[in-house]
Order: sequence, then structure tokens, then C-alpha cells
Amino acid sequence: MNLVESFRIAMRALNANKVRSALTMLGVIIGVAAVILLVSIGTGVQSQITGQIAGLGSNLLYVFPGKMEGGGGTGGGGAGKKLTIDDVKFLQSRLGPDNVVIPELAGAGDLRYHNKTMSGQITASDENVKDAAIGTLANGRWYGRGEAVGASRVAVIGSGVVDTLFPGQNPVGSSLDVNGQPFRIIGVLEKKGGGFGGSQDSVVSIPLATAQTLFATRDVSVILVRVADAKQVDSVKVQTEIALRPRFGDQFTVFTQAQTLSFLSTILGTLTAMLAGLASISLLVGGIGIMNIMLVSVSERTREIGIRKAVGARTYDILSQFVIEAMVLSILGGVIGILLGAGGALAMRGVVATQVTWWAVTLAFVFSAAVGVFFGVYPAYRASRLDPIEALRYE
Repeated sequence: MNLVESFRIAMRALNANKVRSALTMLGVIIGVAAVILLVSIGTGVQSQITGQIAGLGSNLLYVFPGKMEGGGGTGGGGAGKKLTIDDVKFLQSRLGPDNVVIPELAGAGDLRYHNKTMSGQITASDENVKDAAIGTLANGRWYGRGEAVGASRVAVIGSGVVDTLFPGQNPVGSSLDVNGQPFRIIGVLEKKGGGFGGSQDSVVSIPLATAQTLFATRDVSVILVRVADAKQVDSVKVQTEIALRPRFGDQFTVFTQAQTLSFLSTILGTLTAMLAGLASISLLVGGIGIMNIMLVSVSERTREIGIRKAVGARTYDILSQFVIEAMVLSILGGVIGILLGAGGALAMRGVVATQVTWWAVTLAFVFSAAVGVFFGVYPAYRASRLDPIEALRYE
């Protein structure tokens, strides 16, 4: 008997138990769909975030308080110190007027417009806010030097705030309560979409002096340096480290754009791999389900196997039939899982960034086929080794 005949017999056996075959495939379908979907989310978020950072240009430096892996400074002391506006002024004097030093302060805020409320991310800067990588204006304007120095209650809001609190309206000129304080909206940012950690559009940008009063602090969260010449980024990084070392010792970090991209890519790539690994557990469970059902099938068809062997079927014929049954279940389940996973990823693009990659689809399909072979071999081997006489006696 050739493989074509074995395949025909295997399909006939699966067709005779449609419900059981469908339930057996369910584990593989769920596993493959989960792998595709989770990897698509991880890859999409990674591409979106790294793309946005790369789009800001290659001339940005980020100065953080505290020592981070891959960051600047060697020495001692300075533990626990925070960045302040004095550090911003000092750096600006050391780096010269061509390089723009920008303070940023971030915190959470409760936003209210009439009877509508939401939580938002408050980010603050000075009159150089347009260079602070917050986003691009879609409408209105940024706050100027007078408003920044005078601690004016003006705000530039993200598109997510508009969608939630001002649906169908132009909010420029309206009043928005931020942590119970009224702010006049002067600008709206372009939509960024979902990202790692949630939406990037629920942001409200206000002047730094205003935010320091709102949060009762004199510190800043991070200092950005926009270098005039991208070729001088490494040189300015060294200057920044030398300038801050007497005050902070080694308790500060200076990241270049390239370092930031590498750092985030490593973290997000690891998380994507972890998501894929967790989803693969479902495939393992599905494979165990296939083996269990195939063992049941062998027991149910013991007499059939005995009759086939008695009329001349070889061990190889029996083995190939049951392996083919297991592979058909896993491959068909894999194809359905791929379609569901890819469809789910496309459907979720309005909520979170997703990207269906060929390697994730290939990996899921190969894994599902391997599951069928691996977990189908033992039941098939057991069926092929049955003694025909004993099988014929089986009740």
C-alpha cells in the first residue's frame, strides 16, 4: 500500500469522527493563533516605538538621574541627587548656545472637562518644548517664553484627550481642569497611536514652572540635549558627562539616540520572545491532546488493525496511516490558527500596534507540523506493533 492509499484511509478515519477531530485540533488552533497574535503585538509595538525614536533624529541626548546600564559617568558620590533647573542652566552655559538644553518633568494627572474625566500623562518643558520630542502639532501653537517663565496655565493636549473629552470639537481655546486647576488649551498634537505601556495620545504638555507648582517640586525628570551637529553627538556626550561628574559622581546617565534605540530594542525583543514562548505552551498542550486522542483511536480500532494485518498490511502501512492522521490534525489546525491569529492582529490595529511577520507565521506553522509528527509517532508505533492474532481477539 502506498502513501496515497494511507492518506485516503487516514482522511476517511478522521471524517468518520468529525467532532472529535475538530476538538483535537482546537488546542493547536489556539496555540498557533496565540503565537501569531502575541508576536504580532510585540513586534508591532517594538517597530512603532523604535521608529518614533529614530524619527526624532540622531542628534538627541538624554540625561537621567541615577546610574543605568550603558550610561555615562565613572567616579563616586552623588547618590540620590535629582536633576534641577540649575543643572539645565549650567549645562546650557557649558555646551554653548548652538546646542539646546531642554528640561522635562513628567507625572500623572486627572483631567476633567465639564462632567467628563480621564487619566492623563502630564509632561512639562520650557519655551524649547517644540524641540523636546513630545510630538508634532496638528492644530494651535506651543507655549512661548513669556508663558513658560510666567508659569501660565496653558496646555497642549494629545489626540486621545480630544477624543475622550472633546469628541467632534476643536478644543483650542477651551478650558481643561488638570488636577483640579483650570488650563487654557492652546494646541493639539498629532495622533501617535498605541504603544508600549498604553496610549501615547493621553498626554498634556504644560510649562515647566507651572508643573513644578502643580506637583510641588523643583526637580526635573530628564534633561534633553538637542545637538546642533549630529556628527558631534559623541563629543557633546563627553562634554555633558564631564560637566555633571563633579556634582553627581557616577549617579547619572547620558544616553545617545543610538544607545536608546539599542536599549529599547533589546528589552522589547526579549519581551516578544517571552510572549512567543508562553504562547507556545498552548501548542504543547495541543500536541498532548493529539497524542491522547490518537491513543484512544488505536484502542478503538484494534480489531480493524488486526484484520488489515491479517490480509497483508505491513507495519509501515499502519505506522504511516496513524502518523498521517496526526499530521493532518496538526497542520490543518495550524493553518486555521494562522488565519485566526493574523486576522486578530489586523483587527487590533486600532487599539495597539501590530505587525504580522513572515518568521512568526513560518515558526508557528513548522511548530504545529512538528507537534503532529512528534506526538503522533508513539500512538502510530504502538498501532503498528500490535500482534494481528491478539488484535483480532480484542473486544
